[in-house]
Amino acid sequence: MSDNKVEAIEATISELKPGMKSVNITFKVMSRTEERTVESRRDGETYRVLDATVADSTANIMMPIWNDAIETIEEGVTYRLLNGYTGLFRGNLRLQLGKFGSISKAEEPIEEVNMELDMSVEEHSSPPRR
Repeated sequence: MSDNKVEAIEATISELKPGMKSVNITFKVMSRTEERTVESRRDGETYRVLDATVADSTANIMMPIWNDAIETIEEGVTYRLLNGYTGLFRGNLRLQLGKFGSISKAEEPIEEVNMELDMSVEEHSSPPRR
């Protein structure tokens, strides 16, 4: 394959694992933390971020929401994430929007969520770098 396109993965939150790319997933925003600012060690820029707990019928996970996306995310609303990915923050799994991902309101709301299985609690080791 010469075009380097990664096949999109339809997933539920309970199926997420470290290092997944091009993830399509539908979730409901259960809560948001207070917005805070962080300074990048790489370029010295200041960014806005908050952590959202998102869930579907299978599990829940933490998802950092950055900069302009903060204004588009509301508690209690169901969203569709296209081309997201998973990453680790201090050994804990996170769902990421990333610069190539997009998020929009879902057509069908999620009614039942699983708050018992928290995918962000289990500690993971970083996958080997290539």
